[in-house]
Amino acid sequence: MRIDVVSIFPSYFDGLTLSLLGKAQSTGILDLRIHDLRDWTHDRHRTVDDTPYGGGAGMVMKPEPWGLALDQLAAGADGGPRPTIIFPSPAGEVFHQSTARELADREHLIFGCGRYEGIDERVFEEAAELGEVRLISLGDYVLNGGEVAVMAMVEAIGRLIPGVVGNPESLVEESHEDGLLEYPSYTKPSVWRDREVPPILLSGNHGAIAAWRREQQVERTRRRRPDLLAGED
Repeated sequence: MRIDVVSIFPSYFDGLTLSLLGKAQSTGILDLRIHDLRDWTHDRHRTVDDTPYGGGAGMVMKPEPWGLALDQLAAGADGGPRPTIIFPSPAGEVFHQSTARELADREHLIFGCGRYEGIDERVFEEAAELGEVRLISLGDYVLNGGEVAVMAMVEAIGRLIPGVVGNPESLVEESHEDGLLEYPSYTKPSVWRDREVPPILLSGNHGAIAAWRREQQVERTRRRRPDLLAGED
């Protein structure tokens, strides 16, 4: 998979060179490219924002650099499928694990990180001429910019790409994969500060262990995220 990220703070994404995603890049499983939006400006101040039409607080990101960036990056798909172009936005659809699975099947993703009061609306309209446009929110809150959201989405999507996680079975027994939260995990020692590992996990009875873990998933979800169980009763 190829992922392009456009931001005015490209160093924000240095962390994506670490751990499993870093290894995936070094082995060629993931082609991740980080771009500075200011590289598509042409004035000496490398300007990317201006005052909003109609008045109001803050600044709005200008369409010109975004248009040039998307033109170049979308054209770099080498004749393949049209890219999916994603803009983090509190006004977008909410990102879920199912969203990550869906996007992990794409061949080319382009992420555009907005700042200030957002990006000129015409950029989204123009981007729709180049690929599928998705405005996506991490949740019902507002961040200073799109970088944190893109970091989270790239990690959630990237780990689902075949070959990124060494043991694919570990992707199955996770929170949200089956609509429930993950069961609690334990390791050695069996007793720590007078707290014991549940005896069922030491029994060797794999059927009983599987049943216990399922019960724990349901109970944990019921206590912490009852909204996930809506309509299940």
